[in-house]
Amino acid sequence: MFTRTELELLTIPQLRILCNRYGLRPTGNPGYKTSYITTLMAFPYLALQQLEDGKGLRLLSFGSLQAMSTALDEMNTPTDEQIALIRISLEGRRMSIPDKYNQEKLLSIYRAKLALEQALDFLGMQ
Repeated sequence: MFTRTELELLTIPQLRILCNRYGLRPTGNPGYKTSYITTLMAFPYLALQQLEDGKGLRLLSFGSLQAMSTALDEMNTPTDEQIALIRISLEGRRMSIPDKYNQEKLLSIYRAKLALEQALDFLGMQ
C-alpha cells in the first residue's frame, strides 16, 4: 500500500488529508507525523486480520451460501415469452392495469435473480 519513505515525504496536513480520504484516525497524538504514518502503514494488515478473526465484514457460512443457491434454483429460468416481456419492459413499455402489476412483479423477480447470480458469482460459488 504505502511505503514509509513515501509517507515520510508528506507534511502533516497532507497525511491528515490522506487519512480523511480513507476514513482513518491517526494513532496517538495527531500533532506528530508518526501517528499518521503508523495508521496508514498498518490499516491494510489490520483489515485483513479482522476479516480472518471474523470481525466486521465476514464470509458467509456454507449454509447461507447453500440457501442462496437453493433460492436461485427455485427461481428457475424465464421462458421465451417471459424473456420477451422482460426485454420490452426494460425498454420502458408497460401493459395496462391490472396486468401492469404482474409485469412489474416479473421484472422484479428477474432483477432479483440477476442480483443473486451476481452475488454468488462475486463470492465465487457459481
